[in-house]
Amino acid sequence: MFSIEQLADLAQKHSDLLNARVHEFAVKGRLVSSNSHKSIMGVINLSADSWYRESVCLTTESAIRRAHILRDQGADVIDLGAESTLSHAAAADGGLQNSRLLPVLKGLKDFSLPISVETYNIEVAGKCLEAGASVINLTGTENSEEFYRLAKDFDAAVIICFVQGRNVREVADYDLTRDPIRSMYDYFCREIEKAQKVSLQKLFIDPGLGFYYKNLEDSAFRVRHQMNVFLNTFRLRSLGFPICHALPHAFEYFGDEVRCAEPFFAVLAALGKTDLFRTHEVAKTKAVLDTLDIL
Repeated sequence: MFSIEQLADLAQKHSDLLNARVHEFAVKGRLVSSNSHKSIMGVINLSADSWYRESVCLTTESAIRRAHILRDQGADVIDLGAESTLSHAAAADGGLQNSRLLPVLKGLKDFSLPISVETYNIEVAGKCLEAGASVINLTGTENSEEFYRLAKDFDAAVIICFVQGRNVREVADYDLTRDPIRSMYDYFCREIEKAQKVSLQKLFIDPGLGFYYKNLEDSAFRVRHQMNVFLNTFRLRSLGFPICHALPHAFEYFGDEVRCAEPFFAVLAALGKTDLFRTHEVAKTKAVLDTLDIL
């Protein structure tokens, strides 16, 4: 059982990193990176293969409607995805992704919140930025400097996801030989250097806890790893950029109550000083964060 003593030990071991400040910036005129405010990213999945059924929208109209619902529930950013990250799901090429994403972006042209697009396809990123997206949720590692340059041209932000492999659909086994935070730190250092080379400063870093690595299929091991990273997140803030976390599900433990999983993990992510919470359960997660905020 996790204990307050473990939290105390973690804080003492890394006390020099506890109060690290991160770069603050606005996206589409809205401050979503702040040292004093937690932001929420609501998810809309445009692929029928996405398993979180409540977030799946198979028509442009339903996606636009969900965006408005998520905003009213308290989302600060909307994240659109046109290809499932599940390893067994059908791949969606650039043309198919654009056919799903662009009509939604067009329909949300005057929407009040920043819109993020999850992709590792540079052509999709370019088309979506032209159509009004203001954040690229980058789920690949190839040609990342091109994505940073493109985002800079559109005054957009990039979420740099930690991916061990070419992209989220082609991941290698997770490297379990090192402290995961140390591995992530080194990776993000390299990517931040590339982004700053093209003068891009609007960055989030995401440890990529929702991605499907085969050697993390053991449920107990995977959930233990996720919880450990959540609580150690504050160590990554020393890089100077805000942390985005995709909240996981732990279906093996939550079962029929799986919709309660993300709010649970939000508590651990908040304790680890996460800045942006990516969730399918905006209302529940907001209630958790608002409650923590009064302490």
